[in-house]
Amino acid sequence: MHAGRGAAARLPALAMTAILVVCTGNICRSPMAEGFLRDALFRRFGERAPAVSSAGTIGWTGSPASPESVIAAGERGSDIEAHQARELRPPMIEGADLILCMAAEHREAVGGEVPESAARTFTLKELVRLLEALPPVQPAEDPDTLVGRIAAANELRLAGGVGNPHDDDISDPLGLPLDTYRAIAWELDGWNGRLVDGLFGAEPAAPAAATEEAG
Repeated sequence: MHAGRGAAARLPALAMTAILVVCTGNICRSPMAEGFLRDALFRRFGERAPAVSSAGTIGWTGSPASPESVIAAGERGSDIEAHQARELRPPMIEGADLILCMAAEHREAVGGEVPESAARTFTLKELVRLLEALPPVQPAEDPDTLVGRIAAANELRLAGGVGNPHDDDISDPLGLPLDTYRAIAWELDGWNGRLVDGLFGAEPAAPAAATEEAG
């Protein structure tokens, strides 16, 4: 994994930026979010897309994604069947340019592990709202531009920014019916789409097909 630039406590930078998605067990929310985000970034950047991985604060190391998560993600076009859970460790945090948490408790856990990571650690909803409050950017061709957008979002957060502490979390569907997983998958897919646009600029809409003239 890749460390960000200019942080002495982090690992040497590789060619790619890296995003780490964090939840609790790393078997429900974060695998789905990882899959949706990876797919969205690949559609945007192809092989140059930032690397995306996930972990859990009490990750059930080696466990697969829950069957319901696999089904719900698959119904939205993302294959997470090969996922294996990992427990969050400091080197994972140190090697990420962005840590994307499913809930505020995970953001606090990341900060407890590596305090200097706070500037690049957000909940998914928090970061999207901050990015959408910033001046929009032109569609980026270089995925490394996310580093600057993360810094700008953090500056806005420190200045009082925008937020909604009553709606900061993605709910944990563990143990709930499949339809709940489907609802969470829908939510994650939508927020991740907004995240990619917020980080890299919204892609222009495809031109409408020309209509044939009558007669």
